[in-house]
Amino acid sequence: MIVPASSDALHRAAHIIRHGGLVAFPTETVYGLGANALDAEAVRRIYDAKQRPFASPLIVHVTDTEMARSVTAEWPAVADRLAKRFWPGPLTLVIKKSEVVPDLVTAGLGTVGVRVPANPIATELIRQSGVPIAAPSANLFGQISPTTAEHVWAGLGDRVAMILDGGATKVGIESTVVALRNDGPVVLRPGMISQSELEEATHVRWEQELNVPEIRDADESPGQQARHYAPRTPLYVLEAGMARPNGRGRVLAMPRDRKKFAASLYAELHKADSEGLEWIAIEAPPDTGEWAGIADRLRRASKHEN
Repeated sequence: MIVPASSDALHRAAHIIRHGGLVAFPTETVYGLGANALDAEAVRRIYDAKQRPFASPLIVHVTDTEMARSVTAEWPAVADRLAKRFWPGPLTLVIKKSEVVPDLVTAGLGTVGVRVPANPIATELIRQSGVPIAAPSANLFGQISPTTAEHVWAGLGDRVAMILDGGATKVGIESTVVALRNDGPVVLRPGMISQSELEEATHVRWEQELNVPEIRDADESPGQQARHYAPRTPLYVLEAGMARPNGRGRVLAMPRDRKKFAASLYAELHKADSEGLEWIAIEAPPDTGEWAGIADRLRRASKHEN
């Protein structure tokens, strides 16, 4: 059920969260499928609704640094610097978890991903619920992420008790995920906050994990599967001089501006995927650090199943 995100709807949505139900809600990145992060049975309902493997951890959404610290066992100085610079915003910090966080949230790992979303509907839902909210993207696992309430309904339907409609999301791709390890910080999933911005904020050099093994007990971050964010229609990323595939398809006309490209990417993929095409193509974005998050989504979305 899609409901405009009015004050009454937020009140009802918070009631659903407090009582173990699922609510889809907008963030600045994509729509999330939320449940009480401290309730293992509620979290299990997220995995069931999404058909998501338990080895893929969830990000915990909070209202502020104080709530973030309540779900972590430590809070290093670098976390403070990053939170002050980028929160609220599309940055997830992976830190040693508190015992209050169920293992189901973290795929059994000793760390938890946490962030403060830059969307007033999201933060008000968390505030009224009175608990941190675990929320992956509100879609079936591995498919195109939703950037509108209609995308959520098309993918999940009545698997979710309520879909709060806050319009199209602004950023358009998932958050940058960083692990704050003892041996140095690492980018686990690139996003719209670039590695150079992270280095500028922390005055330390960052590493980036791009070649992640496909077989392991659990992922440290969401979005590390080789094929992810993918339309049903085969997607091709066209490098300079590369011929178009044969058959009926189209090349998506994407903005040259990085932020506009990201904001429209999933909506354009959803639209093209509904047109009965044999293929979809997108011209490769610039090979620069600022575009790394977009390039990552395209690389995973265009990995074809054998």
